[in-house]
Amino acid sequence: MPSDEIILRFDNVSFEYRHNKRIFEDVSFSVRRGMKVTLMGQNGSGKSTLFNLIMRTIVPESGKVNINKDLSIATALQVIPRKEIDVTIREFFEKRFSKKTYNIDPLIDRVLEVVNMPAPHDRIVKSFSGGQQARLLLASALIQDPDILLLDEPTNNLDRAGIKHLTEFLKNYKKTVIVISHDAGFLNSFTDGVLYLDIFTKKIEQYFGNYSDVVGEILIRIEKENRKNAKLAKEIQENKDKANFFAHKGGQMRLVAKRMREKAEELEEAKVDVRKEDKAIRPFIIPSQPELVDEVIKITSFKVIKHHKATTHKANISLKRKTHLLLRGPNGIGKSTLLETIAEGTSKSVIIAPNVRFSYYKQDFSTLNFEDTVRDSLVSASDEKSEEEMRGIAAGFLITPDMMNIKIGDLSEGQKGLVAFARLVLERPGLLILDEPTNHINFRHIPVIAEALNRYEGAMILVSHVKEFVDKIRIDEILDLDK
Repeated sequence: MPSDEIILRFDNVSFEYRHNKRIFEDVSFSVRRGMKVTLMGQNGSGKSTLFNLIMRTIVPESGKVNINKDLSIATALQVIPRKEIDVTIREFFEKRFSKKTYNIDPLIDRVLEVVNMPAPHDRIVKSFSGGQQARLLLASALIQDPDILLLDEPTNNLDRAGIKHLTEFLKNYKKTVIVISHDAGFLNSFTDGVLYLDIFTKKIEQYFGNYSDVVGEILIRIEKENRKNAKLAKEIQENKDKANFFAHKGGQMRLVAKRMREKAEELEEAKVDVRKEDKAIRPFIIPSQPELVDEVIKITSFKVIKHHKATTHKANISLKRKTHLLLRGPNGIGKSTLLETIAEGTSKSVIIAPNVRFSYYKQDFSTLNFEDTVRDSLVSASDEKSEEEMRGIAAGFLITPDMMNIKIGDLSEGQKGLVAFARLVLERPGLLILDEPTNHINFRHIPVIAEALNRYEGAMILVSHVKEFVDKIRIDEILDLDK
């Protein structure tokens, strides 16, 4: 249970990311020792910015972030540092501590078990798959045993067993945890409070209770505020109608009309700002390359990685238009490696038909040029579409005009995902390759994306651990690398 000691407090904190891009306005809240807190808010509302303020990597423009200087804080790195890609697991974890840590091996075993990825400590980091490296990044925060643990979408790249291990770890963790996640079941199991970041008011609302309780409380409040505003709107209109009626009567009636107008103005001021709920992206279609009729891709063999050894397996996989293939198997078995092989087009075991356009959605967004502006990125994928058409498609993915001149690298992970999906629509691929496309995506968008993939009429190869998402998509063939 949380104690009464406040260990983190924001006092009237304001922060502006760029000129005219305000993130927070006079934000105040507090977190007690031992609390497990969920951060909620739309993509781009400032969740990562809040973490950076807590980590002291940025400072507020005004107000104060109060954290006891003796408290340790840790968060999972976003990517493996380039200089650490060739080190062993043991060396990777040793670098998480400022002082030499003796007898570190039991600690490594413990956190690797939490993320459901036991591995020899002398294995080189770069030998792991992208999903496994993401687990190492999560474990790099857990091993520090910090007083304040900050986790950003920690269930991404975890299978069901991995989520179960992490959930048990967090339930038993005695210190403070602040987590960004869209997984309601995961959050309900251990959180006892919510910080809601309102992208419209730039404020943070604090609630107590588990995730579902708070979501329900917010919905009740919105309904109540909408009813109040509807009642006030009716009274306002009645007073305006009366004011107009009496204004034409002349004499003393004009004073009555003036009072009616003043009453209407008072009622206008009494209306409350109802929080605009997160928008979902608009339903969309990914057009497929129209002229394809025969085989789009043929796979004659693939590699499976087990016990750190790769073995080659023969295959006879042929995908035509309207054929959706699901790749299954645990992290590290070779799913992403197979997708990379297909995308590189250098293997004799993978034959893509001539003139087939393919689009590749990578979970780390490395197919995007982070130095491009959003507009440049969309224009490069536009396939002769007009500026107006491109901007219309972008708007459906909540890409606003003021985002167009922002560099891809400066977007939140969720916003990068929406740009990547907008590009798929613009590219009109004949072959669609998707590696964990729900990572970092707001849960409100996921059913819309699932429906678009379900209706896609080109050839598709999908990797996803999210069963509820896959269940909504037509799958014609399954290749399970574990069997």
